[in-house]
Amino acid sequence: MAMIAVETQFGRLGVEETDGAITRLVWNGQDDAPDTPLLQEAAAQLAAYDQGRLDRFDLPYRVGGSEFQQHVCDLMFAIPLGETRTYGDIARELGQPAQPVGQACGANPIPVIIPCHRVLAANSLGGFSGDGGIETKVALLRHERAAGLLI
Repeated sequence: MAMIAVETQFGRLGVEETDGAITRLVWNGQDDAPDTPLLQEAAAQLAAYDQGRLDRFDLPYRVGGSEFQQHVCDLMFAIPLGETRTYGDIARELGQPAQPVGQACGANPIPVIIPCHRVLAANSLGGFSGDGGIETKVALLRHERAAGLLI
């Protein structure tokens, strides 16, 4: 397990790799050298995203937890930049109630890269488990120009 930290407009983001896959993103992460090629690529992609030059992350990731958690994360990962979905949209796709989908979104271990900020409640922004909470969610959506509904 190794971590690299990247300074962004959203804070210092630490990306963790375990056995060749991205497994976690945290705020106020620490850099522990040496960096692997995957961590260097993750840092480059995060920097490009921060600068508005990356539309989609292309990194191998692994989400622990239940099969349901993994399915929710895979569906979130597929949401294109500039678009949003609701918890209900994802719930319908999985044939599940919206509440467990919301819980799975909140338990996403790799926010930003797996864009849980692109998932909204039916009539509100919903929550955000990353540092800064809902303000960070709004900042990410504005950065992606998905915030027409927020401005």
